[in-house]
Amino acid sequence: MIGEIDDAIRALVKASDGIAADIDIALDAPTKDWAARRNAPTVDLFLYDIREDTRRREYGFSEHRDERGIIVERTPAPRYFKLSYLVTAWTQRPDDEHRLLDALLRCFLRFDAIPDSFVIATLAETGLPCSISVALPPPEDRAFADVWSSLGGELKPSLDLVITAPLARGLTYRAGPPVTTGVGADFRATNLGIEERVLRAAPTVGSRSDAESPEA
Repeated sequence: MIGEIDDAIRALVKASDGIAADIDIALDAPTKDWAARRNAPTVDLFLYDIREDTRRREYGFSEHRDERGIIVERTPAPRYFKLSYLVTAWTQRPDDEHRLLDALLRCFLRFDAIPDSFVIATLAETGLPCSISVALPPPEDRAFADVWSSLGGELKPSLDLVITAPLARGLTYRAGPPVTTGVGADFRATNLGIEERVLRAAPTVGSRSDAESPEA
């Protein structure tokens, strides 16, 4: 899933009209050492956080039917994961970086989800969209300054790009055979048991009770 999303957002950036075709696109952590080695205009898409979107967790099952419409398999609902990218522009001049960031912002705002043409391999297993959000406020438990501090670099303008993708859990449960008859009950064994107990309790001919009766 992660590799397919990396390829998808790189392709979106390369296909953008406002971004030159010769600009490099990297996935590296923008550390001081990396910035010092950079010698060409670059867009960096650094994946810095992966976490489950627990608000979208579901506990049901999806049913799979055969050509007759009979359920043959059930699969658990997928889990949703948020992949957060720190998007930065690297050039020799700050104003050029700002223009490049503007082009990147416009690029991602065009899409609510990753286009179908880029939804391949594991991304296509669930048939559900991978949503895109950009430049939203960070969660309360982290800040962009903390990300830059962890990288050991200097704070600079950036975009927070978040891709929320469904991931199949890889579990499949086969369904039992379909029910072809209605509900019924058989009481024959119970009736025979009752008749047998009645016969055993009845007196037999020639017994002592017969001899002592007034008719004897």
